[in-house]
Amino acid sequence: MSALDRIRVGSAPDSWGVWFPDDPRQVPWERFLDEVAEAGYSWIELGPYGYLPTDPARLTDEVARRDLKVSAGTVFTGLHRGPSVWESTWEHVSQVAALTQAMGARHLVVIPSFWRDDKTAEILEPPELTHEQWAHLTKGMERLGHEVKEAYGLDIVVHPHADTHLDTEDHVEHFLDSTDSELVNLCLDTGHYAYCGGDSVKLIETYGERIGYLHLKQVDPAILADVVAKEMPFGPAVQRGGDVRTALRCTGVGAGAGGRAEARRGTVRDRRAGHVPVRTGQAAADRRTHPQVPAVLRSLIPRSLRGRS
Repeated sequence: MSALDRIRVGSAPDSWGVWFPDDPRQVPWERFLDEVAEAGYSWIELGPYGYLPTDPARLTDEVARRDLKVSAGTVFTGLHRGPSVWESTWEHVSQVAALTQAMGARHLVVIPSFWRDDKTAEILEPPELTHEQWAHLTKGMERLGHEVKEAYGLDIVVHPHADTHLDTEDHVEHFLDSTDSELVNLCLDTGHYAYCGGDSVKLIETYGERIGYLHLKQVDPAILADVVAKEMPFGPAVQRGGDVRTALRCTGVGAGAGGRAEARRGTVRDRRAGHVPVRTGQAAADRRTHPQVPAVLRSLIPRSLRGRS
């Protein structure tokens, strides 16, 4: 089986404007599942824990009768703060990992906590980690990878993200060079990486074997240039439509590890912008308008990875 044969295409709740477990402005979870199935997708992520039913039996029934499958769950962590946060981190991770495992998924996407408030843009922590904090982050992620694998059989993939301590090219490369590939790999989000000045193609060519999952997005370069020039925080930048908006967001192409892929569609914002509603049927309409998504995804796999088994 080649790398191309391992690509799966799906979607996620955030493509429907869902950022929180419970928000009256968000679409009901039943509508999300109905519309993602109507749009022709087969794979979904769980979204924020608590948005979809957390009872495995009920959720299994809901996705199965719509011919859907789950590719991953997502957690946020602050492991750079050291061993004191391990117990609370593990409590949160265990909840999400247990549901992710029960749904037959293979990946847990791990996003570091933010150094800047995601709503007010208030500076919460210095944007640069100390040597000791880097050690806490890398060793903590390795421990998390080991524990999640042992307890739930899942692979963690760490997601570099704007306004976290894992954002720029230097930070991402330092993280990869400081962690064990047997325990920790990367969820490359091309939108966030570009927003923070990174070159995704270069990263794939250099660290392809460490990329186990992919969120494929794009940024508006004109707006991004203005955001950078004005030193605008990420939250306000997203609110003005400048970051990872795109007609195509693909999640989960395992360039190195052969993961899964999801194409996310519609008017979307990152969660720092708050809720952004998606028009009824918009994702399905976009899917019908752009039926060539799988071919586009396959064309994006680097030549060096094509044909690998």
